[in-house]
Amino acid sequence: MKRLTVQDKKAILISSLKSRYKLQYDAIQPIPYIKDRLYCVDKVFVEGGTEIYIVKGATKEKDGTWVRVDSYKYIFTDPRMKAKRRIIEAEAGYGKSTVTLQLAYDWCNGVKDSPFKDVEILILLRLRQLNSKISIYQAIKLFLAPNDPRIKSSDIKNIIESCSSVKVLLDGYDEFPDRDGATGSDVGRIITSNLFEDIDVTLTTRYLPKDYDKSNTKYVRLVGFDEKARDQYIRKAVTGEDEESVANIKRALKENPILDDLCQVPLLFAMFSHMTHEKTHLQIFKSVTGFFRYMIKCFHSHQRNKSLDKHAKEHMSEHESEHDELSKVAFEGVCGGNKQLSWRKDGLCTRLGQGFCQHYIAVGILVEEEASAETNEQASTTDLQTKTDLRFYHQLFCEWFACFRLVEVVAATRNASELEDVLDKVDPFNLQYLYRFTCGISPAVGKRIIEYLKSRKDGDKFAILCILEQTAEVDGIKDTVRDLCSKDVEINNDDSKLLQRSTIQLLEIASRFNIPISCVYLGGCSPRVDESGLNLILQSGLSLSILSSLQKLWIQDIKRRLTNEELAAILSYSSQCTSLKELEFWYYKLPDTIPVGSIPSSLKSRNVKVWDNQGLNGSRRLNLQTGLWQSCDDDGNVGLKRVFNRVRERLRDLIE
Repeated sequence: MKRLTVQDKKAILISSLKSRYKLQYDAIQPIPYIKDRLYCVDKVFVEGGTEIYIVKGATKEKDGTWVRVDSYKYIFTDPRMKAKRRIIEAEAGYGKSTVTLQLAYDWCNGVKDSPFKDVEILILLRLRQLNSKISIYQAIKLFLAPNDPRIKSSDIKNIIESCSSVKVLLDGYDEFPDRDGATGSDVGRIITSNLFEDIDVTLTTRYLPKDYDKSNTKYVRLVGFDEKARDQYIRKAVTGEDEESVANIKRALKENPILDDLCQVPLLFAMFSHMTHEKTHLQIFKSVTGFFRYMIKCFHSHQRNKSLDKHAKEHMSEHESEHDELSKVAFEGVCGGNKQLSWRKDGLCTRLGQGFCQHYIAVGILVEEEASAETNEQASTTDLQTKTDLRFYHQLFCEWFACFRLVEVVAATRNASELEDVLDKVDPFNLQYLYRFTCGISPAVGKRIIEYLKSRKDGDKFAILCILEQTAEVDGIKDTVRDLCSKDVEINNDDSKLLQRSTIQLLEIASRFNIPISCVYLGGCSPRVDESGLNLILQSGLSLSILSSLQKLWIQDIKRRLTNEELAAILSYSSQCTSLKELEFWYYKLPDTIPVGSIPSSLKSRNVKVWDNQGLNGSRRLNLQTGLWQSCDDDGNVGLKRVFNRVRERLRDLIE
């Protein structure tokens, strides 16, 4: 028998990799409960918001800025991203895994303009399938070349070392069982550049690892679907160019404005658009809880409708309504000391019951996945084994079932002190939907949770969203929103994403119901206007749409320089806020003159005041007719007096 050379084994490995990746990228499932409708990733992939972090010059990391790029391809091709390590960061459901599958599709099919077209070998591993003891070469053998006895894990090491170009994609660091551990796993060694030092490695994750090679790492983040991406997805993956169907889905989202924030998450928007397209009548949702309750009901009813067995249908209905033990499992997963989102199948089936587990797998709420079994580090290739894990289709499903257990836990507390002990361990900034769902399904428990949230620093805005879940009617929160919006509403760059998102949603509720917004203050958020001209994109990646009831907009950013084009875009956005009276820039470096043609006529007709405020150095006002800045006079309406008045107003708001 002919002895195989390294080149022979390389060809065998490449063939195995391409076969494996094809199974993965051909199995995209937008609606989990419709298992017979699978899509190739290239047929549903749409460019969402992708931003790269650019450090100015060769200075400190904190001096950088996030820059929007047009395509995921720029993650690898932009000269400013040249490095051996990249981290793609995004929240759950924002498309991290989908990007890796699109790259795998590109590589397998030799897509011309792909950054992976000329790569000799691509390694794509899902980290949730690994454990700390398995070597990277064992993992490649076990999950990417399991069926060919001609390739051993030791061969894979030799093959990789013989290649002219290798790229590695490690997907889902936040789901790696030994994340941030001190066991010296191969995954940890790769992240710190102690392994694969000269190989191009990209990691996807919900949060940055505690220890990684900061000096050689570039950063990317995915910020979700804007209106343009949603339109593209509907046409590409759902309706084609059927304009009536496109309009129906858009109308469904417009009729459900409370879901707008949720549908920035690509995975959930995909589910919403496909489900809306499937239904003959429009469902109106007044809360996220209402939407999720309806979605879970669809999962179960679809499975029941497929069954012809009356007895089986009865059991299905029982499993739908009686899920106490699953709720405990979910609660332990997101709130327990050892947080986890996947469990050994045999152990979970023993705990929940075989019939129950099989039903939830068939429904699509639980997903089976192959994972590596614990093994000795010196185990040979033939000793490697896998186990079957069960996980929730998405973390939001885990939070949905966990909320039923949280209701029981909170209801059992006897006083505010006991309640605080419980909720202090359930971080709302990481589990916002768990809180919102809980308030939505139990008004009594929700009332106690809302009081707790109001007592937390910056918790009042998030508490209002929980009230909205509880009442399912905006009328129930209008007075509270009106009171908040009567004072300065601040969004600061160092606010958590949850706080920023909560504040934005409240502002949009106020605008939608014509509640006056006295002033919005953006502190260090470096806002820019998107391509549509309809949204301010903050440095966090979140967007602020046009606010028709906004009266004043103040933007503060020390030493940030705006070009004429950037300033014109902000002026255009501001002109569409039809109640706006003042636009003020604090500490910006603004162009000395603004082309008159770039000043919107509506700003002129409404005589909106546009200020350039430099603090104690005074301020100047833009002449909307000439495009020139005018020095301030001393009549008390402008100049230093304005600055001191502004400081006094801010102090008053803080004291209140």
